[in-house]
Amino acid sequence: MPAISSDDRNLQTAGDRIEQLLDELRAGDDTRSCALAEELLRLVTELYGRGLARVVAIARDESPALLDRLVADELVAGLLIVHDLHPQDLITRVEQALESVRPFLGLHGGDVELVAVAPEAHAVRLRLLGSCDGCPSSAVTLQHAVERAILEAAPEVARIEVEEPTPEPVEVPVRLGPKPTFEVCPTEMAVG
Repeated sequence: MPAISSDDRNLQTAGDRIEQLLDELRAGDDTRSCALAEELLRLVTELYGRGLARVVAIARDESPALLDRLVADELVAGLLIVHDLHPQDLITRVEQALESVRPFLGLHGGDVELVAVAPEAHAVRLRLLGSCDGCPSSAVTLQHAVERAILEAAPEVARIEVEEPTPEPVEVPVRLGPKPTFEVCPTEMAVG
């Protein structure tokens, strides 16, 4: 995973500050100013989104390699996702993220299977396989490797569910011996 640059931190800080300012406006008594600020932000976002859509269209037509480079950039990819312009759908991005962590899981004798993706719910359902299935560290493995890979490739995912494995039924042979007989009730013997 590449190191987080100061530019990335500044962008994160800017995004957090925008959210904070909107929350402050919503909490205030001036509903008109809040509505104007939200409309202004929506219009600016729409304007930049349309501009970005043109950049993507030009890159797709003129230089597919440039589009690949844009998609590979984490910030640009995030903007493409926000504006629904990313050339890869959610399922493809999640599958690629899982492919990237399979070698790590394989070192531990495990694997992961994509069970379902619900784009409208921003949810992914997974099943851990091999040694990861039932392994005490499977939750840690999921959180640190699989979840991080998915969220980097598909930041719109809000929920990652892990399907619990259904245990295989184990047959235990039971042999019954002869029924014991008692002259006195066993509970009376214990009391007496």
